Amino acid sequence: METLFSGIQPSGIPTLGNYIGALKQFNEIQNDYDCYFCIVDQHAITVPQDRLKLRENIRKLAAIYLASGLNHENITLFIQSEVPAHVQAGWILTTISSIGELERMTQFKDKSQKQTEGIPAGLLTYPPLMASDIILYNTNIVPVGDDQKQHLELTRNLVDRFNSRYNDILIKPEIRMPKFGARIMSLQDPTKKMSKSDDVTKNFISLLDEPNVAAKKIKSAVTDSDGIVKYDKENKPGISNLLVIYSSLTNKSIEEIVSQYEGKGYGDFKGDLAEIVKQFLIDFQEKFNYYYENKEILDEILDNGRDKASKVANKTLKKMENAIGLGRKRR
Repeated sequence: METLFSGIQPSGIPTLGNYIGALKQFNEIQNDYDCYFCIVDQHAITVPQDRLKLRENIRKLAAIYLASGLNHENITLFIQSEVPAHVQAGWILTTISSIGELERMTQFKDKSQKQTEGIPAGLLTYPPLMASDIILYNTNIVPVGDDQKQHLELTRNLVDRFNSRYNDILIKPEIRMPKFGARIMSLQDPTKKMSKSDDVTKNFISLLDEPNVAAKKIKSAVTDSDGIVKYDKENKPGISNLLVIYSSLTNKSIEEIVSQYEGKGYGDFKGDLAEIVKQFLIDFQEKFNYYYENKEILDEILDNGRDKASKVANKTLKKMENAIGLGRKRR
């Protein structure tokens, strides 16, 4: 069975877009791969974080993973900082990375421009740590969106570089772009991606939004003036975005939904979609609360995930250290 790795930062509550684009798909393929799902808290601290809020978000993200339908008995769910091999392997990969290729990363350029008190070195060295997250588990498949594709290409380059310099001991991961529906757009500006960091709360639906509030956001979402329920991403981005959400939450095809609302206006369509989103959140949050409020259950799942992840990661790390010549010779 091939290995799949994915990591999400606990820097805020994931959106409905994150669920449709990633979490829902993880649920659908979890039995097809040996899956490692990592809460990458060390990546989150490349920008300042409130320590209490960060710890709360780590636990919330763990509960959100499980509420999405992941079976903890079949997958490995763990926290990055609880497996020290990530940073150790990350440092090794940093030493074979060039400043030039790290400075070319689009996310580094974007985030560094927002810094007013100097650029943290962690923003620059983020990609080698991300690469270590992946290679430690002999990962074959990494599902990513457009915004992370560049980092995955760097990971593949670093694997080639390490293997050519030392030994062919690291597996080169393949990039898997998400399926249709992966890119959910802002509700008020459907030309940009829905983001949990958006300053305008009407632009996105958080997975922990109060369901009635989320329903109102759907009803007030931007569409267009012709009132025809039709998928046309170029000319009708607003209604097209809502159609993707509708399709993803009901598993109905776009064509089936368009036929269902033939001769009806946006009011009927939005009203029905608002109820679908509302019911989805009610069900989702019930599962979330079960894991989040049962501390012992959640801790046991994360402890087991840490132990399994550590065993695999430490084995890969030892191979890397032996290849380079670090420490004493290990048998």
